[in-house]
Amino acid sequence: MSLADAAAPPPLPTVPATRAGRALSFAARHWWLTLSLLCLVLWTPGVLTLPPLDRDESRFAQSSKQMLETLNFIDIRFGHVPRYKKPAGIYWLQSATTAIAGMGDKTHIWTYRLPSLLGGILAVLLCFWTARAFAIPEVSWLAAALMATSLLLTAESTIATTDAVQLACVMGAIGVLLRVYLAARDANRPQPTTTTVLLGWVALAAGTLVKGPLVLGICAVTIVALIAWDREWRWLKGLKPLYGVPLTLALVAPWAIAISLESHGAFYQQSLGQDFAAKLAGGQESHGAWPGYYLLLVTFTFWPAILFIAPGCGAALRRMGDAPTRFLLAWAGASWLLFELVPTKLPHYVLPAYPALAMLAAHWMLTPRDDAERPWQPILFVLAAVQFALGVVTFAMAPALAPIYVGSGLTWWLIALGAVGAIFGLTALILYLRRSVLLAGAFAVLAILVFYPTITVGAAPRLTELWVSPDAAALIARHTVQGDPPPILAGYTEPSLVFLLGTETRLTDGAGAADNGAFQGGLALIEDAERPAFLARLAELEADAVPVDEMRGLNYSRGKKVHLTLYRVTATHDVTVPPAE
Repeated sequence: MSLADAAAPPPLPTVPATRAGRALSFAARHWWLTLSLLCLVLWTPGVLTLPPLDRDESRFAQSSKQMLETLNFIDIRFGHVPRYKKPAGIYWLQSATTAIAGMGDKTHIWTYRLPSLLGGILAVLLCFWTARAFAIPEVSWLAAALMATSLLLTAESTIATTDAVQLACVMGAIGVLLRVYLAARDANRPQPTTTTVLLGWVALAAGTLVKGPLVLGICAVTIVALIAWDREWRWLKGLKPLYGVPLTLALVAPWAIAISLESHGAFYQQSLGQDFAAKLAGGQESHGAWPGYYLLLVTFTFWPAILFIAPGCGAALRRMGDAPTRFLLAWAGASWLLFELVPTKLPHYVLPAYPALAMLAAHWMLTPRDDAERPWQPILFVLAAVQFALGVVTFAMAPALAPIYVGSGLTWWLIALGAVGAIFGLTALILYLRRSVLLAGAFAVLAILVFYPTITVGAAPRLTELWVSPDAAALIARHTVQGDPPPILAGYTEPSLVFLLGTETRLTDGAGAADNGAFQGGLALIEDAERPAFLARLAELEADAVPVDEMRGLNYSRGKKVHLTLYRVTATHDVTVPPAE
């Protein structure tokens, strides 16, 4: 590519004078309403119907529940153990929504998911706002819709973790950064107001309180990439750091100091010195992978937008002299490279790079085709079609087949819904291959609107072997009598079961379960691997335990079948000292 070609004016997006184009313009005029409704229709079924998931979601929810129980909003604990991995921001949000929406009941998981739902919606709306810094409303709406329907954001917005809220913080900060950059590159653009710039710093502070330095890291690598590319740094003065840095510190410092005093420095030792450093040094908790991991997963995690991502990125290479394109490439490229180089990898880590790709794809969807397309464009065009087709096949078949192996068996109406989604998906593919890109996008959205609720509402409840914790909680509830102490768990101690049973649930091994049971009596749920030690210790203590029920399932966190036996243990007067925690 020559420098003259790179600096050529980019083709301008245009909205076709068709029914689809008019519908898009209508949606873009009412963007906040149409995008919010799209998110709610797609995400709410999963929020309301999925049981508590292991392990991160239930750990977050249980720790938030304990904040409400203790009214200690500084310290973070799971049971009696400190949980010093993430700052307190997400726990505050989950505690607040549960206090407001739970009506006094702290055991409904959906109330802890509301921050993710609202954070995801805010992230989508901020994606529109960010794109409006350089794009027409229709391009901005398409970019936001591609994000809203992406499988990864859809999943993160339906579970009680940090990533949807974190993405909203990223979008708030990066949207301001983009506006400052574009104003410096074009004298005709107005400078962002001081209020707008300071709101970007507020987003950075909020992101720090939700997930530590990640928002700062995304902004930093984007800035470094732009400075290296442009050989220019003075535009950073537009960020007003003399005001922004003190504001950010003022918002973050109170809790940062309080948790340091509360934990005697243990929070920073564990969160930064152990958790964060371990992720940078190696594959933490068996989550290591080679570079390229996210490129392999993007076919599914960014479906259905994947149909437009490769062509959109390829077309962007012809517009690198265009300041908005340069910013988006720096944002997506630098952050993606960062996540690929970090040894610890999980699918959701790369989510903050997705909005930049969505904006590039949306620009391509409304850009007139011309003869200047490079030879690689047809290859990328076909690659995207293949990636999309793989997603159609996977999402059509998985809801019908999964219950056969780990659930209630074949369900014909799930097959029918999968077929409907596949018809929409294949229609999108055919339209795409015929270059009816906008209509292809509409049918791709219809496909995910069928597929995702089919998975969350239709297939998930029928994966009966996976829902060990809800079944175990129901089993214990059936056999609990008035006056029983908190139940004892040995072997199967997943966080979801603790969330369902309560904070005082005792987690131990087989021998410890016998000690606790002999002291307090009550119910003990023992997994087969711990049963010999449990029975042997009971015999030593001359305590009685009667099996009252049993159940089987699949512990998906470990990928192992489990057989659980519920015992009623009779307390013995010979054990008068409670066992150690």
